[in-house]
Amino acid sequence: MRTDGFTVYVANLKSYGKTSELEKNANVELCYIDEDHNQVRITGAVTVVTDRNLLQDIWNTNRLLQHYLGSIDNPELIVYKIIPNRVRFMLEWALKYYEVPVV
Repeated sequence: MRTDGFTVYVANLKSYGKTSELEKNANVELCYIDEDHNQVRITGAVTVVTDRNLLQDIWNTNRLLQHYLGSIDNPELIVYKIIPNRVRFMLEWALKYYEVPVV
């Protein structure tokens, strides 16, 4: 949904299985791949966003959320902030990851 450097914000529905899994274990890894098959892997911990101003800003810039959930106050909406503790990069099929400094 949104990135700020390597910090990633992801929306979810509270009723999804992923929600209960993250309540038990907040450690995640995201993998992004581009059209050339280069990869970025972000490992981190998830926290729930509760800051209303940040939620409002995310809501205002995301038409899919608005369309499917109708209101920022929809009780199903949950937004996660993934704070990175490790970032790795790999060029297509190089089979070697490079550590990226997390600032």
